[in-house]
Amino acid sequence: MMVGYHSEDQIGFITLDNPPANSYDRAFMEELGHAIIDAAGDDGGKVIILRSSSPKFFSAGADVKAFAQQDAEESMAMIELAHQGLGRIASIPKIFIALIQGHALGGGLELALACDLRFGARGSYKLGTPEVTLGLLPGNGGTQRLPRLIGLSRALDMMITGRRITPGHAHALGILDRLLPAADAEAMTLEYARGLAGGAAEAIG
Repeated sequence: MMVGYHSEDQIGFITLDNPPANSYDRAFMEELGHAIIDAAGDDGGKVIILRSSSPKFFSAGADVKAFAQQDAEESMAMIELAHQGLGRIASIPKIFIALIQGHALGGGLELALACDLRFGARGSYKLGTPEVTLGLLPGNGGTQRLPRLIGLSRALDMMITGRRITPGHAHALGILDRLLPAADAEAMTLEYARGLAGGAAEAIG
């Protein structure tokens, strides 16, 4: 299983587990979609934390090699699955928190952008939209979500240069809502989520 869901003590967890980089293909997106649907229907998960099992990668986005080998119909099917999944995150009346502790690039960053909040651990990893180096632009809502979050000019700069930025820079821009000590990032995110579970989560749900 590349994407799993479970809940515990009012918190739901969607865990990305496709080593080494949580790159996604059609099968990954299908599993992500199922996990999001499970999270939406689970009364035991008031707040959802989206995280990675990898210490190095949140997600590197689309598996470019697999994408290149697909025909147009397969590629469009994967893109549609990605749009559906990220759209569901944005529309479900639950708070989604992306916990980023490793590289979040391309579609991986777009996945985090679909969440309500993004918490990042301090570290040497990078965030960015490097698709332009392949002759592409973000295709999973990043061209809309990133400008809404940090402003058009700063988002455009990231997208047309493909520049990868540090967690500290991402926090300064407003991509990351909180920048947490690496050793405590998961515990602090969980504590925050539990604080929301009986208050804001009830109001939103």
